[in-house]
Amino acid sequence: MLNFLKQVGDYAKESFQAAKYIGQGLSVTFDHMQRRPVTVQYPYEKVIPSERYRGRIHFEFDKCISCEVCVRVCPINLPVVDWEFNKAQKKKQLKHYSIDFGVCIFCGNCVEYCPTNCLSMTEEYELSAYDRHELNYDNVALGRLPANIKDDPMVTPMREFAYLPKGVISPHDLPAGARRAGRRPEELLEELEAELAASEATAETK
Repeated sequence: MLNFLKQVGDYAKESFQAAKYIGQGLSVTFDHMQRRPVTVQYPYEKVIPSERYRGRIHFEFDKCISCEVCVRVCPINLPVVDWEFNKAQKKKQLKHYSIDFGVCIFCGNCVEYCPTNCLSMTEEYELSAYDRHELNYDNVALGRLPANIKDDPMVTPMREFAYLPKGVISPHDLPAGARRAGRRPEELLEELEAELAASEATAETK
């Protein structure tokens, strides 16, 4: 008898826990049903990357001095710099430069430490290929400027959530002149300068 009552109690307890978990799941579902859709219909709609997005690296052949700083600061020694010493000019002459984006972790160290700014991050993120060897970009492929999704008539560009106006959670049907939430760095700088000038003025009056 006691064993039967224990089984009934365990069954009731498990039933209560199952109903609790089902209720928690349905609460999340009903909460999302009240929200506006934020789906991006890729590839017909594409989100504009943020200002500091680290995409495919752009390389300018004429600026490179073959110092190999990018190779030394790279965590995996990825960039391949092929150069030869020009005895007439007494300096290095770059012959070939390549980066394998199948291995690159897009940390941006090579861009940050390049002394001549011949490397820069772009907004290009569509690097898919059928063969991994196609991801090994030489200096010609690295020198190609990325296409801007705003210039593609077949694509509807949409802004990222962080760059939407306050209270807006859907990038669809957003006016072109709508400002992002918060203030821009130059606006913060102007405000700090105004506060500094005001504090200096009050200090002079005292």
